Amino acid sequence: METATNHIFPPLESVTRPTVPTEQAAYYLDRKPQTMRAWACLENGAIRPIRINGRLAWPVREIKKVLGVEV
Repeated sequence: METATNHIFPPLESVTRPTVPTEQAAYYLDRKPQTMRAWACLENGAIRPIRINGRLAWPVREIKKVLGVEV
């Protein structure tokens, strides 16, 4: 069984989708998925997710801004 901790995501610079799921956002921001979910619940994190069909989707543009990657 593969988990987010041993899953390799593509480099952030090559992501062309507008949003990524929680596990992928956590990987890029070097946080645990639980931390990302807490940010969403408490609305106190560095990034605010959007909800798509009830699931959290994290804007790639905002992740890049937080990390100082060219947008």
